[in-house]
Amino acid sequence: MSNIYNEMLDFAKKNIAPFTDAVDSEARFPFESFEAIKDKRITALLVPKEFGGMGLGFYEHTQTILAFANYCATTALCYMMHNVATNCLVAHGSEELKNEFLPKIANGEIMLALAYSESGTGTHFYIPEIEVTKDENNILNMNGRKSFVTSAQYADYYLVDANSFDSEGLDNWIVPKDLKGISFEHISWNGLGMRGNASCPMILDNVKIDKKFRIGEAGNGLDQIMNTVGPFFIMGLAAVYSGVALNACNTITEYSMNRKYSDESSLCNIPTVQNHLADIYTKATGAKYFTLNAAQSVLENDPFALANVISARINASNIAVDVCTKAMKIGGGTAYAKRINIERLLRDSLASAVMAPSTDVLTTWLGKAITNQEIL
Repeated sequence: MSNIYNEMLDFAKKNIAPFTDAVDSEARFPFESFEAIKDKRITALLVPKEFGGMGLGFYEHTQTILAFANYCATTALCYMMHNVATNCLVAHGSEELKNEFLPKIANGEIMLALAYSESGTGTHFYIPEIEVTKDENNILNMNGRKSFVTSAQYADYYLVDANSFDSEGLDNWIVPKDLKGISFEHISWNGLGMRGNASCPMILDNVKIDKKFRIGEAGNGLDQIMNTVGPFFIMGLAAVYSGVALNACNTITEYSMNRKYSDESSLCNIPTVQNHLADIYTKATGAKYFTLNAAQSVLENDPFALANVISARINASNIAVDVCTKAMKIGGGTAYAKRINIERLLRDSLASAVMAPSTDVLTTWLGKAITNQEIL
């Protein structure tokens, strides 16, 4: 277990923060930040060293996303999706797939994303309707529509879950974006927050896919999603929204110290504001350490590790909204007029409750996890 948080925080300050406002105002993908991420080979975080990667794991994944989210939740989320997909390939990919993709990921040549959610099954992204069929010439054809695909078109490959063509259950596929029959409905995305995610539908119209692109054994997709994708994904979202809360805390604290009145006193000299700042700091830093401790519990094989991960995500989501709302109150008209970034962070925080799996779904999962019940 390595402590790379401060290193990644410094990287984010230099390479992510300068573009955050433009990413939000223009609702565009954070190209510049990802060029820096690729150039510094941070795409290689979870790639084993034998393939040229950094060979790091769950805890460093959490730290890095948390650091990035201190400056841009959109960049942190898109990077998290790349890591989750990469880790699934590392854990379940064939040697052929690993040899083909992992060195390229390590070198910053390609970026991955997830294409799981569908409008027909909502936040239950592990229940796909997309189909893979085999025709009379033994050619595999993939058909269906994925919704809310983050980094749509900007990622080079997508993890797509589909009903298996030769087994019961689901299959996980790594799908190149440039296959004939794949298109993206970019006009569909106009988010309230997280505006640079490029989150839009991905259409697969009779896409011919080689069997070699299936990850793992036939019908093993659900197991991959629940035991490999799920923990990294849910932990990543906990880190994203903990980072949003920390960003709001730092922003409003600095503003309160610099906001001067005619008598030269500062906003932070007012007792009520001091009380609000104390609450914000306690909650934001609490979310950070809860998230990091949950990640550590996974490494320690804590019997409540899954419950810790789920509860860290629920906690971070609730705290991000609470902290940003209270920071808006302290910022007053200046924050409301968008002269500081609290308004953006509040919009970003509101995505936390609805992003699959939603906090309502996660609360049910948590109740099952702590009573030793099967989640699904």
